[in-house]
Amino acid sequence: MLTILITFLSAISISVIAAGYSIIGLSTLFAGAVIPIIAMGSALEVGKLVAASWLYNNWRNKLVPRAIRAYLTFAVIVLIFITSMGIFGFLSKAHLDQVQPTSSNNIKIELIDNQIKTQQDIIERSQNTLYRLDAALDKYIDMEYVTRGLKEREKQKPEREALNLSIINAINEISKLQEEKGVLQLEQDKIEAEVGPIKYIAELIYGEEAKNHFDKAVRWVIIVLIFVFDPLAVLLLIAANISLRSRKVAKEEQENKIKKDYQKEATNAKARAKRVRDREKVYKDFFKKLGTRDLKNRDYESFFRDLGADEMKKLGLDPDEIRLKLDQIMEWNELPTDTKKPKNKRYLEVAKTK
Repeated sequence: MLTILITFLSAISISVIAAGYSIIGLSTLFAGAVIPIIAMGSALEVGKLVAASWLYNNWRNKLVPRAIRAYLTFAVIVLIFITSMGIFGFLSKAHLDQVQPTSSNNIKIELIDNQIKTQQDIIERSQNTLYRLDAALDKYIDMEYVTRGLKEREKQKPEREALNLSIINAINEISKLQEEKGVLQLEQDKIEAEVGPIKYIAELIYGEEAKNHFDKAVRWVIIVLIFVFDPLAVLLLIAANISLRSRKVAKEEQENKIKKDYQKEATNAKARAKRVRDREKVYKDFFKKLGTRDLKNRDYESFFRDLGADEMKKLGLDPDEIRLKLDQIMEWNELPTDTKKPKNKRYLEVAKTK
């Protein structure tokens, strides 16, 4: 009984969880009617379990039309598919909610990388301009026009300050962008750690091309889950019904066995009572003839045959000794009217074999 109860509770638990996932998944598909979807999903889930249980218990009932059995079977299969579809939607949404920050972070990191590259280009251009200005002054010095070169350098001073300022600003901007990128990269690493098992599954299925088939691997995992989710609940419910029926049949067989044993015992008791009555009649007839001195040798043999030597031995009696005693009684009771008859005549022959 405990196994039946555990099986039944397991079926109900899995069914309730599957119904919850399915209702949430269907609600995402029909977001405009959340409450009606919840009511509909709950009613259909209960109806599915009731229909599956009823079909098992009445499958061989001749009073049930085939059309009803066929429709209920089709309805149970369709409801399993609907529940599985809702579970697929729920798990898919959960996966998308998990990986969506990853996509957002990837975009942000890519934008930051572009901004860093832009700042690096500014630094590079400014440095190249400074190099060209220095090269121009070096030419004046090489031509021994030092005074003129110093004047030109004085003229370049504002430009040089602007270039150096742009380099400093670019370096500061790069530092800020790298800090932002570090924060995003840390979040990205956490998310990738959470979805790490899926990556390993994708690598197991697609090998080196796992990065290009990550979503497909997730879909396959979800499909495997839905194939063992709601169908398992229905089959466990049917299994509980099978166990319950088997227990009922075993109980009925035990009751029938007890009833048959009782009837057999009653029959045996009647037979024993009849044998007792028959033996009582044999006793009465035998001793009646013995009392009226009408006992013949055949009566004696019939008495021992009906009573049975084995039965007498069980009572502690010796059949041969009884034969001798009865023979003496017959001799004592005989009237001695005929003197020609031998005195040692035995009216009852003692059995030669025991």
